[in-house]
Amino acid sequence: MRVYCAVYARGLRRYSTYRAATAAGVFTNSVFGAINAMVLLALFAARPEINGYDATDAVTQVYVAQALLAPIAVMGPALDLSDRIRTGAVGNDLLRPVPLMGWWLAQDMGRATFDFAFRSVPTFAIGALLFSLVLPGDPLRWVLTLVSFALAVVVGFAFRYLYSVVGFWLMDTRAVWAVMGPAGPVLAGMLLPLTLFPAGVADVLRLLPWASMVQIPAEILLGKDTLPGGSVFGGLLLQAAWPAALLALGAWATGRATRKVVIQGG
Repeated sequence: MRVYCAVYARGLRRYSTYRAATAAGVFTNSVFGAINAMVLLALFAARPEINGYDATDAVTQVYVAQALLAPIAVMGPALDLSDRIRTGAVGNDLLRPVPLMGWWLAQDMGRATFDFAFRSVPTFAIGALLFSLVLPGDPLRWVLTLVSFALAVVVGFAFRYLYSVVGFWLMDTRAVWAVMGPAGPVLAGMLLPLTLFPAGVADVLRLLPWASMVQIPAEILLGKDTLPGGSVFGGLLLQAAWPAALLALGAWATGRATRKVVIQGG
């Protein structure tokens, strides 16, 4: 556990050095959030209620999505593990006395903690100043929302780890990112709340792992009965199930990949 704590602290310290980039990220997230919110406000001006969402709900989800964009990293950046697999430096990683996935998870949680504190919170606060957002009055709802955000971050890591591990077979994971980079935000409900899709489509998309990164956390914050099981706890149960499944798949893929030695270019 001391090793994981040290790696977590290393990840937190590493990303805390990029202060200008962090400030630029807050500005960018806030501006894109405002643009997206105004588009949705125009939509809801023509139709005040869509599948249980009103304008305030939709704008709140916009800023939940913008706040979570950096911690979950659904659009990147890819883990450095991708390059280390391609160059062969991953061989040094495999010599460490800790599992490969555990090492990268601890480091990425450090990054996500910094991004949450210094990008997510300011971005959501700016959204609350610019627009009317749904803010729960129940402290328990805030706690459950934070738990949901944490699970969303783990799901985001699990996807990026899987995209990286594919490099053991493909050598170059850029093609994977070229496909999943654009698809991830759509399936997660980041660009458009999934509830705006036809009801049957939205119900299916809500059950997929990508929805656990944005749509489910947003609905937990909003307290919607459209959550799986019709309750906040149903949504959290689904969120907890997906990282467990994805991390198990990642561990299996790592085990399969590291049974075979591949020497590239020699």
